[in-house]
Amino acid sequence: MGILGMRRNVAFFAFALTVGASIHPASAEYPERPVTLVVSYGAGGLTDVVTRSAMQAAQRAFPEPIVVTNRPGAQATLGSALVAKARPDGYTLNVVTTSAIAIAPHLMAVPYTPEDFEYIGGFARNSHFGLAVRADAPYRTLEEFIAHGRRLGKPVLFGAGGAPNNLAFFALGRAAGVTFEQISYKGGLESVNALLGGQIEAVIQARSEVLPHIQSGKLRLLAAAGSMRWKGQDDIPTLKELGYNIELDAWIGLLAPLETPAFVREHWKKAMTNALKSPAVEAQFEGFGVEPIWMNGEEFRRVLQGAHKTMGAELKAVGLKTTP
Repeated sequence: MGILGMRRNVAFFAFALTVGASIHPASAEYPERPVTLVVSYGAGGLTDVVTRSAMQAAQRAFPEPIVVTNRPGAQATLGSALVAKARPDGYTLNVVTTSAIAIAPHLMAVPYTPEDFEYIGGFARNSHFGLAVRADAPYRTLEEFIAHGRRLGKPVLFGAGGAPNNLAFFALGRAAGVTFEQISYKGGLESVNALLGGQIEAVIQARSEVLPHIQSGKLRLLAAAGSMRWKGQDDIPTLKELGYNIELDAWIGLLAPLETPAFVREHWKKAMTNALKSPAVEAQFEGFGVEPIWMNGEEFRRVLQGAHKTMGAELKAVGLKTTP
């Protein structure tokens, strides 16, 4: 090989190293600029406030700001679609719940699959959902609400940003012989505001989104929709206790674009496990009605991808049209 050929090879090798370094920075350099977290739900909703609480504590592990931005809409798929196409360099991540990965892709065309992400881990478990109506509604129990729906002669309108909240209503309607119709909103707060305004008759939302209005006397809790009764609302039974096999349980977690380096995922794992031990985070999460639990990336992947494999049949069972 001549000197010119050697120079070309050396130049190409140096170029390859430069390109590789620009896509996957050395672990010692991460993070060296702000990291953007794309929350797939609206500002002020449960996923948003839980994320912002956790990131305040996680910020200690980042010399530059963690920037939380909201991309709600399309059943919480807009944020995931954006992050799936982002550079896999650790500077654009997605905050999701089960819906965007396991449920929404069965109901609509989305530009990603569950395999298009690296699963960093889950950081909050929410099993405190509730079915709430306006306090001035004529029904005071779930049984009375069901009876109202049966004799109404038209669908009962409820509000939801997407799954799993809407699925709970459809499952309840199928079991109780009531027709429910969804009015779609960008998130939980918008749904609750619509209920307060009288545009819909009911919501199933996280405790933090409805409890202030229950305490102020504007809304009434008819049933807990998770695995347990609510603290402070112990006289209100769960849907399961009332004879309906419905139990919502959702995770909030972090995804990254596919091929994001392992050292990025490890940095976030350490930052989040430390953040979740913060007394301030524990207290805030308790107020939100969620548990500060870290689920490692591999387990988070198994949970969400496993749910995606089974949800198609479950969605059809409650009468929803699914994508091919």
